Amino acid sequence: MTTGTTIPFSQETVKQLSALRNEPAYFTEFRLNALAKAETLSLPKPDKTNISKWDFFGKEFDVTTGNVPTKDQLPESVTSLMNEDADQSVYVQYNGSPVYHALSTEAKEKGVLFIDLHTAIKDHEDLVKKYFMTEAVKVDENKLIALHAALVNGGAFLYIPKNVVLEKPIQAIFVVDGETVPAYNHVLVVADANSEVTYVENYVSTSQDLNGAVVNVVTEVITLDNAKVRYGAVDTLAKGVTAYVVRRGHAGRDSKIEWALGLMNDGNSVFENVTNLIGDGSFGDMKMVTVGRGEQTQNFTTSIIHFGKGSEGWILKHGVSKDAATSIFNGIGKIEHGASKSNAQQTSRVLMLSEKARGDANPILLIDENDVMAGHAASVGKVDPTQLYYLMSRGIPKKEAERLVIHGFLAPVVSELPVDEVKKMLVDVIERKVK
Repeated sequence: MTTGTTIPFSQETVKQLSALRNEPAYFTEFRLNALAKAETLSLPKPDKTNISKWDFFGKEFDVTTGNVPTKDQLPESVTSLMNEDADQSVYVQYNGSPVYHALSTEAKEKGVLFIDLHTAIKDHEDLVKKYFMTEAVKVDENKLIALHAALVNGGAFLYIPKNVVLEKPIQAIFVVDGETVPAYNHVLVVADANSEVTYVENYVSTSQDLNGAVVNVVTEVITLDNAKVRYGAVDTLAKGVTAYVVRRGHAGRDSKIEWALGLMNDGNSVFENVTNLIGDGSFGDMKMVTVGRGEQTQNFTTSIIHFGKGSEGWILKHGVSKDAATSIFNGIGKIEHGASKSNAQQTSRVLMLSEKARGDANPILLIDENDVMAGHAASVGKVDPTQLYYLMSRGIPKKEAERLVIHGFLAPVVSELPVDEVKKMLVDVIERKVK
């Protein structure tokens, strides 16, 4: 196991990775520059979680993808997630390699681009150079983001042209099943002016335990003036996977970014979700639920940062900790100088189901402007014994009573999720995790 700050990858690894994918010279150079930065930068420092001894590098790095199944060889746990109704947009990836891709007639006719990231790097250089890690996420932020830029080996690119409104959702499924093929996955969503799209993704493992596997995910959502993106995700990576997941939004004038996230990994994870409300009248909404179990540690940092006048940001997070799991909720609402008449609101709640479970909710408001609104609420507590007693007194076994309490605790968030597809997936995952 590799821990600490020493990166066990060389320029040769990066060159091999780029060559195997037949990437143009500009992207090879981008990778090498990012690796050089990664060697000098520090690990991220999530509040109240010490990750200095976590293994973010993995056992080794196989620049190939290993054996890639066909669509017909995918297990039912993956195919059951696919929206295969007639004429849907779906992309399935296995350890960085495309397995299945379909684009709806509506999307084709309206000029939508929905392709794997490496095709975008080769065929749409102008868009990649303009948006890839230039606005929402920057290469030099920390060691893990720079390393991601150097080793990115999978992902998707979605571009919605001006004035295009898609009625049907776009779906991506990323299967992570390799212990020596770390998932450095990157998703880039660009919604041009006056456009609208719903994007739904899953991160899933078909194995129950991937001891030593590493996932380093970066998502960028960029909305230009008056555009709207609904972004839904359900993450269910296996026990033993160490995950660093960054999802960022960059919202232009009068645009909207709505996040609906079910963060259900079974391994140690650091999640960061930031929405930068750049334009006047921009809007960000983040709703999230999680269930931690076993001995896993999860740190969730959610920020909405207001730059534009009259911008509005909402954060709602509910989490459950079982067994000896630890869940840390850090929430930040920041109103920058000049963002007058903005509104920053957040609520975080953690429910602990056992004596060894740990939860922490840390709301922060940073206000650097007058004439604004801001507020927060946070709570951490155990299951109300009165609720359990009431249910058990009606003949309901204790385990079933706990399950009902959990569903009731998470329901206010799940019911408010703006993406129906995510809502359905999430209910199924919660049911599996609380049995």
